This record gives sequence, structure tokens and C-alpha cells, in this order.
Amino acid sequence: MAKIIAVANQKGGVGKTTTAVNLACCVAAKGKKVLLCDFDPQGNASSGVGVEAAEGKSVYDCILGECEAKEALVETKYCTVLPTDIQLAGAELELNRIERRDHRLKMVLDSVRDGFDYIFIDCPPSLGLLTVNALTACDTVLVPMQCEYYALEGLSQLISSIRAVKRGLNPAIDLQGIVLTMYDARTNLTIQVAEEVKKYFGKKVYKTVIPRNVRLSEAPSHGMPVIAYDRTSRGAQAYTAMAEEFLKQEGK
Repeated sequence: MAKIIAVANQKGGVGKTTTAVNLACCVAAKGKKVLLCDFDPQGNASSGVGVEAAEGKSVYDCILGECEAKEALVETKYCTVLPTDIQLAGAELELNRIERRDHRLKMVLDSVRDGFDYIFIDCPPSLGLLTVNALTACDTVLVPMQCEYYALEGLSQLISSIRAVKRGLNPAIDLQGIVLTMYDARTNLTIQVAEEVKKYFGKKVYKTVIPRNVRLSEAPSHGMPVIAYDRTSRGAQAYTAMAEEFLKQEGK
């Protein structure tokens, strides 16, 4: 049965989708069966592995009960994808009328989790009902965090949300870890923020850091994870190392 990891940070532009896509594909490249669930209406995780959101059924249809999850799955060269749809942006209003509205994604993923080793959910950059659904559905939360001052404030808000979900909706939820993204060791601020995070979260902070890297930024426009776009780039090496650290953490 798959372990479900929500990749979440309500702050945009921190490398959340980049981490969800590249970690999922690097773990899959290590021989694991991986499902990437795109739960962000922007659909960048879907297009990041070459899946156009409008082509067929999506997670939007699944959470509204209009199709089975297995009908919406798309196989790619890199991993299996449960794509999204721009209509997901309006789903919060529709979910308000549905029973157990915060458990809809859990019901969808539970129906397919036996077929995978890991399911990664790319969450929207907010703390609304969609993110609450992801936090209710997951076993752990992976937080990509940019090394800047405001990121520390956002992190405390997210941890508060995880605690609230743990109290009321998902008692088993835990923090998978924090990965430092857009890391630039030449700046004092990066080093200070990294030290601050490590002081509070200790071993929950990944040793692998994700550097700023042009190839990492270019890869999504080609519909590829960075290991397929340029395996020798610093971005590809970083996410490969992170996948190895992740699997070691899992005892795999």
C-alpha cells in the first residue's frame, strides 16, 4: 500500500511543484511505482511531465464523484499521473455542498493506493479546502522552503494548519521533512535561514539542498523532469540525491 506524501507550502514560488515533479520522477527512476497527483488548479505538475490537463478525465472529476480514479490515471515515461483541470479552482464552492467535503481526495487516492509504492500530491499554494483535502488524505507532509526571511513566517502558519488537521481530521499525519530550495550558499541570508530552520526542526531538515539552477527552470517547458532534460545538471544531481535520502529515510 502506497505511502501518501503531500508536498505543501501556502507560499507560492518556493519550488513546491518543482519538488513534487522531480522527487516523484527520481523516486520512480529508482524502481518504485509512483503516482503524482496534481491537486493544484494551475496544472503545472501535469504539464511538467508532458500531460495536458484538458485531454481527459482529471482529479476534479474524481473528487466530484463523476469518474473512478483509475479512469483518470495517465501513464507517462516518468511516472503515473492523476492530472488536474482548471475547473478545480472553483471546486471549493462545489465541495461545500458535498458530504464529508474534506475527505474527497482521501477517498479518491485510497481507491488506487494499493497499486503504488508512493503517491506525491502537489498542493495548491494556499491553505484552503483543497489543501485541507490533501492534508487529510496524506500520511506525511513534505515542505519545500525557499531560503528567505518571509519563508519562516509561512512555515509557522503551515505547521499550525498541520496541527489543526491532526487534531480534527487526520490524527496520523506527520511531517516528512523540510527541503531547502533555491539555495545559494554565497549569501548570508541563505545560511542564516538554513541555520534557523535546522535549529527548530533538527533531523526533519533534509541534508540535500536544491540549488538555483537554470536547467531546473527550463525542464518544465519541455514537459520533462530535470533528470530527463539534463541528467548532468546540478538540479538533476540534487533531486537524485534527495530521492536517495528520501528512500534511505524510508528504509528502502
